[in-house]
Amino acid sequence: MRTLYFLLEKEFRQLLRSKQLISMLLIAPVIQLILLPLAADFSVKNVSIAVVDNDHSTFSQKLINKITAGGSFKLTGYAASYKEALKMVEQDKADLALQIPVNFEKNLVRENSEKVFVAINAIEGTKANLGGSYLSSIVRDFNSDIRVEWESAATVDAPEISVASSNWYNPFLNYNLYMVPAILVTLVTAISAMQSAFNIVQEKESGTIEQINVTPIKKHIFIIGKLIPFLVLGIIIFTLGLLVGRIFYHITPVGNLFVLYASLVVYLFAMLGLGLLVSTYSATQMQAMSLSFFFINIFNMMSGVFSSVDSMPAWAQAIVQTFPPSHFIKIMRMVVLKGSGFSDITYHLIAMALIGIVLNVWAILNYRKTA
Repeated sequence: MRTLYFLLEKEFRQLLRSKQLISMLLIAPVIQLILLPLAADFSVKNVSIAVVDNDHSTFSQKLINKITAGGSFKLTGYAASYKEALKMVEQDKADLALQIPVNFEKNLVRENSEKVFVAINAIEGTKANLGGSYLSSIVRDFNSDIRVEWESAATVDAPEISVASSNWYNPFLNYNLYMVPAILVTLVTAISAMQSAFNIVQEKESGTIEQINVTPIKKHIFIIGKLIPFLVLGIIIFTLGLLVGRIFYHITPVGNLFVLYASLVVYLFAMLGLGLLVSTYSATQMQAMSLSFFFINIFNMMSGVFSSVDSMPAWAQAIVQTFPPSHFIKIMRMVVLKGSGFSDITYHLIAMALIGIVLNVWAILNYRKTA
């Protein structure tokens, strides 16, 4: 323990000596957490729409007004023909083209049905999918409004099935509640994994690692001494992230903070183990950076930050189970939104702990030290 104490004193002094590095490590995640949730929002607004109104009736005008009144769609302009509207889509002046056929109102009144045609620019898949869904929903609401008007005028009430739904844990579908915890995990991941990887590599490049290698310090003590300072740094960054979420996005964890921080320690144990393992395979900071970015990019794309893991192929889901971020993202969302306790997240905690043990033992065994 005495040896570990002196090693930790050396590591903390070395870390605190670089004021610029500390400022970057603390300020950069705060700025990123403030800005990234504003951009990482899958809700679609101001979708440009071109309208071809071949009917010019009261009903067609009501439909157009209903589409543009909600704020999700912005009327780019009226086109004289479908070909002209499609040209507006091709020139990126519109994202969708809506064609209302001739005799739209007449057929709707006489035949009780009519069709409208929608062309969607699907280059941006998410925007096309959500924009098309929004528009279909508005048309369905418009159709329901018409049915209500007609049924209220009828002498006999028409049978109707109504659906009442509620959104659990996020009743107003606030996207920040879903994204901010996940983005905080990605920031903690990048800082913990990359900085722990750079630490040993910097000592290799400066030559100070050789002085440590000829001391009687055990390999596992050396690795633990490298791990603890960045564990503390990760906890500080995580705390700043929770404060940013509270101040800027009014997000207060429903669950117990002790559960969050206990899970964080297990997660940092795993991610710092990965960083230390990367450092044992890297001779230069460039190599460490390349390896770190390789893993971090995969984690960000596959761990459920932006897309559901359940929608991936079975083989991909099996691989994701070995990613510590995927487990911690689930824990964050469960604790912050649902108020889950240890009994609900046991599987994810055990998975992260096992992954952490494997990575840290691997790092200790792979670190070559001469007595």
